[in-house]
Amino acid sequence: MSVPFQKYHGTGNDFLIIQADEYVPDRGALAERECDRDDGVGADGILYLALEERFHPPRVIMTLVQPDGATAPMCGNGARCAADWAMAETGSDSVMIDTQAGTLRADRTDEGITIEMGTPTFDPDEVPVRADEQVFEEEIEGLEVTMVNTGVPHAVAFVDDVDDVDLETVAPPVRYADAFPVGTNVTIASPDGNGGFDQRSYERGVEGETDSCGTGAVAIAVVARRLGHTDADPVDVHPPGGDLRVSFNDRGNATLSGPVEHEFDGEVTVRSPTEL
Repeated sequence: MSVPFQKYHGTGNDFLIIQADEYVPDRGALAERECDRDDGVGADGILYLALEERFHPPRVIMTLVQPDGATAPMCGNGARCAADWAMAETGSDSVMIDTQAGTLRADRTDEGITIEMGTPTFDPDEVPVRADEQVFEEEIEGLEVTMVNTGVPHAVAFVDDVDDVDLETVAPPVRYADAFPVGTNVTIASPDGNGGFDQRSYERGVEGETDSCGTGAVAIAVVARRLGHTDADPVDVHPPGGDLRVSFNDRGNATLSGPVEHEFDGEVTVRSPTEL
């Protein structure tokens, strides 16, 4: 049998959206198969969404299953895609997104879809990282990183030019370093010459570089401000897939803004439990 999906992307960070009430006996297996860019549809994850229209604004419960079959607590661009989908379903310009990292508000704005990203933390227990104090510009597996959690952990490194870095070689040793009990995403950034930053991210769960990473963009902005690389608000961040903007409110919470596109609709085959 098969289930319908909708394909969305936020600055190149792409996802299959499946309604949560569709019967999928093994969500991890489906993600491993269909996220594959050679043999499947190709995506950075599958978003299972449950819409609750009785609330004002409407709520959508988001579960992200990544290409390795594991569930991630948060994804900035994924949440923006979920918000755009929910807005299309309800006609509302504001929705609440329930994630494993908390409930976040999203709004349709002039910049596309803007979502609250909560309060970033450098606390080693919350990142998490095995350290007695916050990790700022410390060398881990050959890369000088600052550790922050923006919904998921990120090791952020500032370099002269992100295009000069062989990320597929440099990132995996950091991603799997013993210092990180649940692993980490690895994000590098370089000044763009106009007050913003270019970005590249190697994502945990995708196990490779993605065209964009929303939590990574927020991590760059947060760390850049903390280290004194910028005092700008907003901070423009440029992953390969497009342009994102990170802003901060008076409580120190970050918002992430950028475009979202609905690419196409389709169906994927779902195997019965006896076939798994």
